Amino acid sequence: MPKRVVFMGKGALAVKCAQWFLDSPDYELAYVVPVIPEPSWTESLSTWAAKNGVPVIASGHYKDLPNVKDDTWRIDLAFSVFYDKIIKAWFIDKCDRILNLHNGPLPRYRGVSPINWALKNGESSHGVTIHEITPGIDDGPIVAKVEYSIYPEFDEVKGVYERAAAFGWTLFEQTLPMLDAINAVPQDDSKALYYDS
Repeated sequence: MPKRVVFMGKGALAVKCAQWFLDSPDYELAYVVPVIPEPSWTESLSTWAAKNGVPVIASGHYKDLPNVKDDTWRIDLAFSVFYDKIIKAWFIDKCDRILNLHNGPLPRYRGVSPINWALKNGESSHGVTIHEITPGIDDGPIVAKVEYSIYPEFDEVKGVYERAAAFGWTLFEQTLPMLDAINAVPQDDSKALYYDS
């Protein structure tokens, strides 16, 4: 039986990943929870979902999923791509598995604006990580990660974001088919960097 998925996020990469779930015989895309307001500079996840007949949570908040507060509500997988809400423990507990695609090389660059901070700090590499969501901020066990070169002497945030999306798609596409066989690895907190603005 296909695993039911709640998909949360924004932008072109989120649309590609949601399409993958929609096309996969192993998953049923039950709901899409977009970032609201949606950014105007990239593809709309809400528009994509509406065109494909996938129910959309118009508020952009997972707490508004139908019947989510019922004791019996469960979902097989929740997946986040650049979603903007902190996921609370009560929702995590209702997911058999809950994952996030983060545009930073965890445990470094937890939190917000990881690309901006990496460039500001003069890093020569950056990354994208798929990790389990825990009640902390981007501190859950790592499922998969890829790193790539960045060039703070001339790179702009937009260009690195576009590379993050490209590498993120490759990471997602190669990881999801073998997800059930992967044992996530705890992060080394001693190497963590966290930014909240």
